[in-house]
This record gives sequence, C-alpha cells and structure tokens, in this order.
Amino acid sequence: MTRPVHPPPAVLAIRGAALVLAVVALAHTLWNGVVEPGHALAFGVLVTVGELARWGALPGEREPAPLGAAGALAYALLGGSGGQDTAHGVLQVVTVVVAAQLLASVPHVARGSGPGADQAARRVLAVAFAALCFQPLHHSGRSERWFGEGPYFALFLLVLLVLTSLCDVVLAAATAGTSRPFGPQLRDELRALSGIGPAVGATGAVMALGVAVVGLWALPVLCVPLLLTQVSFRRYAAVRTTYRQTIASLARSTEIAGYTPHGHARRVADLATAVGRELGLPGPELTVLEYAALMHDIGQLSLVDPVADGATTALPAAEQRRIALLGGAVVRLTGVDPAVAAVVEQQADPYRDQQTSARIVRAVNAYDDLCGEGVKGSLRALEQLRLGTGHDYQPQVVEALARVLARGGLTRAGTG
Repeated sequence: MTRPVHPPPAVLAIRGAALVLAVVALAHTLWNGVVEPGHALAFGVLVTVGELARWGALPGEREPAPLGAAGALAYALLGGSGGQDTAHGVLQVVTVVVAAQLLASVPHVARGSGPGADQAARRVLAVAFAALCFQPLHHSGRSERWFGEGPYFALFLLVLLVLTSLCDVVLAAATAGTSRPFGPQLRDELRALSGIGPAVGATGAVMALGVAVVGLWALPVLCVPLLLTQVSFRRYAAVRTTYRQTIASLARSTEIAGYTPHGHARRVADLATAVGRELGLPGPELTVLEYAALMHDIGQLSLVDPVADGATTALPAAEQRRIALLGGAVVRLTGVDPAVAAVVEQQADPYRDQQTSARIVRAVNAYDDLCGEGVKGSLRALEQLRLGTGHDYQPQVVEALARVLARGGLTRAGTG
C-alpha cells in the first residue's frame, strides 16, 4: 500500500499565506466595493484571457501563461490612467488576479489540466509583493517626489521587476515538489529566468506606463509583442518535442533489436539528468546529457551477437572503444548536436579523459547494468561503482548518484 505523500512545511506555508491573502482581499473588496471598476474589469479580462491561453512550458521554461502574468504585473504597477492617478490598492490587485485565475481555471479543470495550487499561490504572492512595493509609495506621493517621472522612475520600476522576479524564483524553488535541496533548485529557477521571463516583466511595466499616458486603449496594442513571442515559443516547443521524440525513437532501436533491456535508455536518461542537476549543470548541458544518455548504446547495433543484458563492460577495452566511436558516428549522422556525439564517443575512456556529461552517463549506465545483472539491491550496485572509482568512475559523480538515489529511495534507476 502506497503511503500518502505530504507536502513539506514550506509548501504548506506558501499555500496557506496565499489562501489567507486571497480571502482577506476578496472580503475587503466585497465590503468596500470595487474602486475604478472599468480598470479592474479590463485588467481582469486581460489576466483571464492570458490564463485561458496557458500552454505547456518548455523544458527549463517556467512561465506557461506569459500574457496572464504580464497583465497581473501591469495592474500591480499601475499608478495612473490617461494622465489621472488611479486609486486601487494592493488588496484590489489581489482580488482581480484571484478572480481571474478562478474564472480561467474552470475550462482547464474540465479538461483535467491547468495550473496547480502551488503555481496559483506563486502568482498571487508575487503579484501582491509587486503591488505592496509600488501602490503605497504611489498613493502617498513619495514615488513622485523621490523618482519623478523620468529615467529615475523607470529605474525604480526596473528594480521592482527584479525584486518581484527574485520573489517568484524563491517561491518556485520552495514549491518545486522535488526532493532536491533548496540551493540547487534555486539555481535552476534562476537560470530559467533567461527564457520568456524578461519579456513578461518588460511587457508588464510597459503596459502600466502606457495606460498611465493614454488610458486603457494601450492594453490591446501592447499585448501584441508578447503574443507574437508566445506564438514563437509555441512553435519552438513543437520543434523541440518532435526532436526529442526522434531521439527517443532512435534510442529504442537497440531495445527493439534485442541489444539492450527494455526501458534501459529511458531509465539511464532520467537518472543521469537528475545527477546532472545534483552537480549543478546548466540547462543546455542537461539537454546534451539527456540526449547522450538516450543514445549511448546505439553503437551496439554494430555487434553480430548482442551482449548479455546489453552490458559491454565485460568486453575488451578495444571493443568497447570501437562501439563508442561507432555510436558517436551514428549520432553525428542524425544531425543531433555534435556535443551529444562527443559524450557518446567518450563512454569507453577513463573518467579523467571524459567531460562531466560523459562521466555521468557512464556511471549511471553501469549502475543500471549492475542492477539488471543480478546485483542484489542498489546498495550493492553503488558499492561496485565505488570500487571502480580509481579508473572507471569519477568519485564525485558516484556520490551524487548515491544522494539522488537516497532521496528517491534506493531503487533501480527509473523505478518507483
């Protein structure tokens, strides 16, 4: 019987804080009424449309609803409309964002998709943070006295955008739902900011400034660049998905031909990627690592007779080297990134001559082979790897593998 998994205390605290804030904001707005209902409706519709246009995030991409995020941020940073000051406050900003998310979630929930509780909590808290930093200063007149309306005010908004992004990054790392330490997860979230995140922040700030000058007519015009960016990311996502499926199909050719056990390539790829994250590899290197792990055995197709369980470690060193070089040559012919082929070609080299990705693939591949060769339990497999750290496996990689397995349970790679 599977034991229920309880969220960590940090996740419960974030969810609780977002829920309390949402309830207080809704109650305050219902009691006091909506200030400037036209603006609240316009930004509410914008956030709702953005959330309805939500799409699957790319690997490493952290914002699946960029238009909704930009609209929510713009309302939080809105200080005027058509040359007149606005009077809405922090709690009304939260109310509009929460109401828009609830409305947009209905069709998503009906389809069994949409944002989870953690993602919704992040959006509420990040937008509340931005509004809390901006609205009190605006209403008190201090932002105008301190920064004026020129470049200093633009710099002030830029600082707020950076602080809001950092707030969202911390929340995302805390609610990632993985067993990884907070530090590595935070580094991954910071790296992911280089995706569509800057476009979202810039669009939100420009929307707020545009509405302040010309009124609500600026919203549809300023949405166009971000919509075009989102369409481009959709196409890029489709290409990446097709590319990944092609590589996965090529990797399965050794399984179909009977050279490697079923699911071996996928298990090695999943566990190698986890080890790469543990060692702090950046996103592009993690992609190369995953592809190389999927295709690391493709050179075995040159063998006349398959090796038992696909484990080539028992073969002579020269034969291992030949298989690795042939595998790299096949990878190069497929048009995959040459860096992937280089990792595959290094699989028979001593670890001191390998790059980090090749060291990871070699160690994880050996771990899965050992678990499939009758070594009883993951502890025994790790012991075998540690005995080979003098020549075959880098000690740091083996220990990172041990930490990943320990957090997920000492089981065979890719199993529950």
